[in-house]
Amino acid sequence: MRRLTKLLATTLLLTGLAPLAPASASTPDCAAVAVTAPAGAKIESVGAVSRPAHCEITVTLTHTGDHVKVVVGLPQNWTGRLQGVGGSAYAAGDTGAPFEQAVEDGYAAVTTDAGVLDALNTSWALRNGSVDQTLLANFATRSVHEAAVIAKQVVRGHYQRPVTYSYWNGCSTGGRQGYAEAQHFPDDYDGVLANAPAVNWAQFAVATLWPQVVQGNDGHVVSNCVLDAFRKAAVEACDANDRVRDGIVDRPDRCGYDPRQLIGTKILCEGTEITVTKADADVMRKIWDGPTDERGRSLWPGLPKGADPVWLAGTLPGASGPGFPVAALWVQSFLLKQPGFDTSKLTYAQYRDLFRQSVREYDGVIGTSDPDLSAFRRSGGKLITFVGTNDQLIPPGGTLRYRDAVERRMGHVDDFYRLFTAPGVDHCSGGSGAQPTNALGQLVDWVERGKAPATLTAATAGSTRDLCAYPKVSRYVYGDPKAASSYRCL
Repeated sequence: MRRLTKLLATTLLLTGLAPLAPASASTPDCAAVAVTAPAGAKIESVGAVSRPAHCEITVTLTHTGDHVKVVVGLPQNWTGRLQGVGGSAYAAGDTGAPFEQAVEDGYAAVTTDAGVLDALNTSWALRNGSVDQTLLANFATRSVHEAAVIAKQVVRGHYQRPVTYSYWNGCSTGGRQGYAEAQHFPDDYDGVLANAPAVNWAQFAVATLWPQVVQGNDGHVVSNCVLDAFRKAAVEACDANDRVRDGIVDRPDRCGYDPRQLIGTKILCEGTEITVTKADADVMRKIWDGPTDERGRSLWPGLPKGADPVWLAGTLPGASGPGFPVAALWVQSFLLKQPGFDTSKLTYAQYRDLFRQSVREYDGVIGTSDPDLSAFRRSGGKLITFVGTNDQLIPPGGTLRYRDAVERRMGHVDDFYRLFTAPGVDHCSGGSGAQPTNALGQLVDWVERGKAPATLTAATAGSTRDLCAYPKVSRYVYGDPKAASSYRCL
């Protein structure tokens, strides 16, 4: 049925007819529709929402002691498309701005809470001292799949016609969920936009504690001011590697700046002059290198040079404790099973044991690192990802490793999977680099019109610079450095 629907849409396109005409203005009033799967699913509520104008249907389902909500938004100006909306940190979904934007753009939208709580709350993780496997399975893979199944039923019942094309849109946890769909449920979505994805969850969720562990074990805490001084020094040293000075390190992995070069430099920190020490430089070097095992071998990529190190290594205003909270909560709740444990007190030996435990126990559950995407390719699916080279929360090295693993497993995969690096962009968005401007639109063009994106369009307030498909990088050639036409992907 899915292939027949696509064939019909393609035929209409080739004959000059619009395959995705908006639904009639006489869209039926909000009413409950039949939901027959998965088992136990039932309508909880139906209501009309005025801005943007749409019907909203909430479906609940249970497995073993859980209570999962799936929310489906049904716009009056439906285009025939469905958009799944991802979550962030420990939140599985989002009924806020991303959901509302999808509805406003004419998509039927779906998101789920997976039966868990908000982004930085893992109180659901433990039941009687053990990890709640039902809720973990929901959060890891099950709920986003079941949400897609439910949404397609609700859409068909409401509009009296099926979804023509379905898309996933998520970043961070939402990016990981998109990869989970492609890996485990390849028929759920025709196109997956999965940015800054938290894939290799079992590794990254421990690796991002490394900066705090280094400072605790080395007995030296680096101040926020000094951390920022190291970042600025690395940018200054490697800025011109892409042939233009714009305050961006486009390939942090090729930046050879040594933090020991800053030893003895005096900097102004909150009105006081301080001198950068060897101890500061030693800590910064270890943070950039990333976690290592007992023999000094790399366990996982470190923080990229150019990214803001304060988020993982420093002290954030208003933070409840040191370190990246997503990582701290993972170790406390899922590995140690001791909520509130002070992760800054971990020894190097304890840290390495926890890293291995995380991979051993959870990589197959939530790692989302299976490089075999052949079923997704056979289904006709398309996958686009961008990662910021300045990602300060999920260092991009893990995603690049995953992409390399897919190519080793499957060979050339640009026909359905393209990864783009975004120089100077922070986690999901922000930073000094050009921000992607139409990634979802380019995915739609690829799925529906066969127009594969050679680059992703991107811009800042005063410049444009398109993003290159990995492993190519953007290089200045000639002309106005603020114009995309002055760069080439090499």
